[in-house]
Amino acid sequence: MTTLEIRRLNGAEPGFDQALRDLLDREDGPSADVRETVVDIIAQVRRQGDKALLELTRRLDAVEARSVEDLRISAERLQQSLSAIDPDLRKALEQAADRVRSYHQRQVQHSWDYVEPNGTRLGQKITPLDRVGIYVPGGKAAYPSSVLMNTIPARIAGVGEVVMTVPTPGGEVNDTVLAAAALAGVDQVFCIGGAQAVAALAYGTETIPRVDKIIGPGNAYVAVAKQLVFGQVGIDMIAGPSEVVVLCDGRANAEWAAIDLCAQAEHDERAQAILISMDADVVERVYAALKVLVPDLERAAGVRAALAAQGALIKVGDLDQAIDVVNRIAPEHLELMIDNADSVVDRIRHAGAIFIGPHSAEALGDYCAGPNHVLPTSGTARFSSPLGVYDFQKRTSLIQCSAHGADELAGTSAALARAEALTAHARSAEYRIKKPE
Repeated sequence: MTTLEIRRLNGAEPGFDQALRDLLDREDGPSADVRETVVDIIAQVRRQGDKALLELTRRLDAVEARSVEDLRISAERLQQSLSAIDPDLRKALEQAADRVRSYHQRQVQHSWDYVEPNGTRLGQKITPLDRVGIYVPGGKAAYPSSVLMNTIPARIAGVGEVVMTVPTPGGEVNDTVLAAAALAGVDQVFCIGGAQAVAALAYGTETIPRVDKIIGPGNAYVAVAKQLVFGQVGIDMIAGPSEVVVLCDGRANAEWAAIDLCAQAEHDERAQAILISMDADVVERVYAALKVLVPDLERAAGVRAALAAQGALIKVGDLDQAIDVVNRIAPEHLELMIDNADSVVDRIRHAGAIFIGPHSAEALGDYCAGPNHVLPTSGTARFSSPLGVYDFQKRTSLIQCSAHGADELAGTSAALARAEALTAHARSAEYRIKKPE
């Protein structure tokens, strides 16, 4: 075994609250240089359209093309990729797609209305978005699971068209990503990446259609681009580094807890993996398991760096304190490796996804359990939710007043309007008051 750096916190120590705040203080946003570069790229695409996309793709991804049409991947090519991948991998993709589809079909919202006794009809109309853009990392960083998780809910919502952009640096095309696009029902695919892809989706070019919402993960340039175009289009979220909290009691399997921490830490060096336990012995056993497991991992160096910089082993006094700490963290993923885990779920107010019981590994949720793996990070689970069908449906209010209903509402509206010094509003309402016969 070898040494392993990871922060230790103890809920009984006087400085614990500050130490926890320091652990969660991860304000490491993009540099000014990144933002300046992205602003310039967006301006180029808005000004020059396809011409800018071709130049940026050549310069940044080393891909030459005579036109943006040459960067389009045909539906036939998507089907070829689906046929070309390993049969077992195709089966896994199909099973994951089926499970994601089955789960999200239960999220569909429907229009509704009701009629009051005075004849006034009120309601809500549900309408799917017209067109959605999905950004998918490409090259060696290939995530077919993201294609499924982002596209399938949009399709279930009734989105009219799904446009996907995926970079192919050096011309490297990932067949598994394209196969996932074929399975999920993507309409158009372009080999374009980075901030230029986000700008093209947000503003449209001669070839790439403008979309209503942009979703999907990406690097710092992509994240900043999504921030800057928000308002012109909708976005899913500005996702931070991935994170997991594993809550263990004294009966937990330390090796399972350790490998689940490693699974999160291998995302990148900014990922956060935290263990919380009421049992000091479990904390030590998990640490011992980490020392054995980490050296044998393919991404051992990155895991070590993530655990040292953002990881923590937290000893708390009891379950109440453990739950309090979890709610303060508001983690993207929470594993409850404790007895009677079901009884704790209702006490968790803030978490993107809760994995209940020792067999519910977070990795299962990443790929095929069914719920979406696009989750709020960096404490935003306090006010945000997982990506879902509802993110691709708009809600429109319906108001249809009968003559009698308008007569009843006019006085109330006029009184409130005059209190706000909006006399035209008041008179507009009062014009609907019935005149004495």
